[in-house]
Amino acid sequence: MPERTAGTVMIVDDEEMVLTALRTFLELETPWAVREFTSPHDALEALATERIDVVLADFMMPDMDGISFLKEVRGQKPHVSRILLTGYADVENAIRAINEAGLYHYLEKPWDNEHLRMVIRNGMERSSLVNELDARISALEQANGELLEVRSRLIRMFL
Repeated sequence: MPERTAGTVMIVDDEEMVLTALRTFLELETPWAVREFTSPHDALEALATERIDVVLADFMMPDMDGISFLKEVRGQKPHVSRILLTGYADVENAIRAINEAGLYHYLEKPWDNEHLRMVIRNGMERSSLVNELDARISALEQANGELLEVRSRLIRMFL
């Protein structure tokens, strides 16, 4: 079994067989932790409190379609890479998913395990880079605020 890393993949699909296949592959062949859900509502609840790097969601689910679910994910955690898995591939839904959910990638069932691994790995890297960029922007904003304060004090001293 590969050594686990800090990266976590959330899988949301209403079919237990799909969840089992994806979880088994990811746990045996990748270093990422896996969280799986059959309910998009339960997944959104968990997303609010857990660190998730990549979300892989089915398109057709009974309670909420995958695009609506990933749109909610985007609203909660915009830096998470979002992947839609579907057996109903069409250009219209792909465009809708990209526009509404800020989709990172669109995969068709049946998937190729190596391609899936590459897409998730790249999604992990994307999430990590976006988080790092956000942290650096925050640090720069804080430093800028401190510089503005020093400038303000200097101006007051010499006026």
